[in-house]
Formats: sequence, structure tokens, C-alpha cells
Amino acid sequence: MILSDKKIVELIDKGDLVITNLNENSIQPASVDVTIGDFFLVIDDLLTSVIDMCTPIKYREIQAEEIILPAKSFVLATTREYIKLPNNLTAFVEGRSSVGRMGLFIQNAGWVDPGFEGKITLELYNANSLPIKIKAGRRIGQLVFCQMDQEAEKPYRGKYQGQMNTVGSRIYQDPD
Repeated sequence: MILSDKKIVELIDKGDLVITNLNENSIQPASVDVTIGDFFLVIDDLLTSVIDMCTPIKYREIQAEEIILPAKSFVLATTREYIKLPNNLTAFVEGRSSVGRMGLFIQNAGWVDPGFEGKITLELYNANSLPIKIKAGRRIGQLVFCQMDQEAEKPYRGKYQGQMNTVGSRIYQDPD
């Protein structure tokens, strides 16, 4: 079941759902808008000749109030909001339609597991033929919350738990 604005506010007021840096205008009828932070990661293509799932990727860190994302390029960013989900709630991360209509695609594998807490790393791709200027603090995406039928038996405790900045891929830490 997707949560309404009323239920989202109720959970936040009770402390069951934590979302920091939230302003009143962020709560939509069935979602919460999130804003982009000021910390970005770009794959360092001068130090990396191929991306491999078994070794750490080398990134360049950029901390800035705005960046220009060239056409057909990729950057990792983070939300300003820190969230903490209870063990019976999950969230979908969606790009805002207005942002997508500019050709900026936003993703984070689309899913936040119950029990996760931290800032959400976003994968941004400029599908446009022109550069896109991205300013920190702008609404970039939205969280759609879903109530689970029961609490997760094994809530999220993974390698991205508690992240406070943009975090690159840690797929190399996977056991398989």
C-alpha cells in the first residue's frame, strides 16, 4: 500500500519515519520530494581503463554548490535528506517528472529497503545533447513509501547503511 501525505506526516510526527532537512512543501499527496546535496562522485577515467565488478572503482570527489553535467555523462550525487525507515516500510526513489523532461535521469536502483538509514546516493545521467546545470538544494526526486504486510525478518544492514555522503559502488564487496 502506498502511503498518503497524511500517513507520512503521522509517521514522521511519531518518530517512526525519520527524514531530516524536510520542509513543509516537500510533502506531496503520495510522496516526499528530496533535494540534491553538494557532494558528487565522478569515475576517474584517467586512473581507470575498465570498470570491473571485483575491484574498487576510483572516483573523483567534487564538493560544490553547482555542477555542470556534460551531455551523455554520468555522476553520482546524494540527497540532502537523511532518512531512517522502520522495518515495515520501504521506499521507491523516483525522479521528478519536470527533471526527467530536461533529459536528466535519476535512479538509485529505485529501491530503499526497510531498516535503511542514511542519505540516498543517486545515479544521475544526462541523456540530453546539451549540458545540464545542477544546483545543490533543488528538488530532484521523490520518495514513495510503501507499507509492508509485516516487518522484515532481516531488515537492511548492508554496506551502504549510515552513509552521509555520496558513496560509490561497493559491488566488489559482494560475497558472490
